[in-house]
Amino acid sequence: MNNNYKQIARFVLVGCMNTLNYWLLYLLFTHAFHFHTLTAHSIAFIVSMIGSFFMNTYFTYRTKVTLKKFFQFPLTYIINFIITTISIYVLVDILNLNKDIAPLISSVIAIPFTFAISKKILVTKKEAAM
Repeated sequence: MNNNYKQIARFVLVGCMNTLNYWLLYLLFTHAFHFHTLTAHSIAFIVSMIGSFFMNTYFTYRTKVTLKKFFQFPLTYIINFIITTISIYVLVDILNLNKDIAPLISSVIAIPFTFAISKKILVTKKEAAM
């Protein structure tokens, strides 16, 4: 199995763990703290993004953690955040889908974009050549 397929497999595994982390935080904020859907989504998103950085750096791409990468990594999630936020709004507020399920559906939609951008930021040209 070549390195790209291994990275994709690890990315999917990390993504599943990260999505579960995000979803549990989202449920906590909406049910225990009674935050608005989009507020709970935003906070859970930020917390899980930080966890995703470390999981993807160490496990998915097996690269070195740097402060530069840490501050660039949120750029990978701008598209993800826009896609998930809009889709949650549409699914919950327009289509009246269950607010507990909508974040899971919206997360799946954003996966391909996040993989491509995170690999570009986390794997330097030097590391890719190794």
